[in-house]
Amino acid sequence: MDLTRSTVPGAPAGSAYAASGVDIDRKMNAIERMKDVARKAYTPAVLAGIGSFGGLLDAGMLKQADAPVLAASTDSVGTKTKIATALGQYKGLGHDIVNHCTNDILVQGARPLFFLDYIAASQLEPDMLVELVDGCAEACAAVGCALLGGETAEMPGVYQPKEFDLVGAIVGWLDKKALVDGQSVRPGDICVGLPSSGLHTNGYSLARRALANFSLNAHFDELGTTLGQSLLVIHRSYLQAVDKLWNLGITIKAMAHITGGGFPDNLPRVIPSNTGIRLDRSAWEPLPIFRLIQEHGHVDPMEMYRVFNMGIGMVVILAPRDVDSAIQALGKEFPEGPPVVIGQVTTWDGSGHQVQM
Repeated sequence: MDLTRSTVPGAPAGSAYAASGVDIDRKMNAIERMKDVARKAYTPAVLAGIGSFGGLLDAGMLKQADAPVLAASTDSVGTKTKIATALGQYKGLGHDIVNHCTNDILVQGARPLFFLDYIAASQLEPDMLVELVDGCAEACAAVGCALLGGETAEMPGVYQPKEFDLVGAIVGWLDKKALVDGQSVRPGDICVGLPSSGLHTNGYSLARRALANFSLNAHFDELGTTLGQSLLVIHRSYLQAVDKLWNLGITIKAMAHITGGGFPDNLPRVIPSNTGIRLDRSAWEPLPIFRLIQEHGHVDPMEMYRVFNMGIGMVVILAPRDVDSAIQALGKEFPEGPPVVIGQVTTWDGSGHQVQM
């Protein structure tokens, strides 16, 4: 029986589902291609990956821990998809979502185990799908994470034509004794900022509005590239940098991934409720892309620091004695320059803002 054709007597030839906007054949052909690129991120622990109803991973590595803890997170790349669609460049988004999720569990001391992606659109284009999954696979391989599976969905009427969403979910692990929970943070501890590569995956709705009068292909000397390429710079993973500090025996008391909510909303999540942070905004120079957004969008400076990372993608909180060693160890880790001291932990009595800028 030909299952691609209607079997209802008198019905027109062809797939009624495809006519409604969902083409199963196109999707299944794309999945076969995605299986090939996903294998880049298969580890020896993968028992069943893309194509199975559920991904399977041998969890034997958890035996290394005295008290294993699982860490999980999920996120999306947001409206960065609109920049990628306009330029027809999708692979970087796969790196974005994996690195974003990796950083989110890293702040609690977890290493990634496996990753799942979800791609939904009005119509799934096979080349776009393969490019996205290829980017996910490359990023997973770089952080030692298995791309275990995912889901694709065509939903015409829910998504506008040419619109899509990319979501990721990650599961990682740590030994409970290595949990980074911020409880040892004390007044006098130092905030060290690790450079970001750009906007990462936050604030794109504001950025697109602020820069709407410029072509994405416009070259800006201060950016050293086109506007579009600057906006598509990949969200950086901080796993390698943090690993370097751990390998030196440096105790990281707390970490904050500077994503949506910027500094005012993310830093309080990782410190005790009776402490605050005094940030020195003059300690670093925001990347040029942020100056363009602020100038052309007429954005209040303080709002910029709540929406964007402003050139600092991760904040690590250290005891004063460890600061020089940490900065020296990471001095050549980032093309934008070495990490920098951006603030200090203070006492906080609950009045005013917990993060002073």
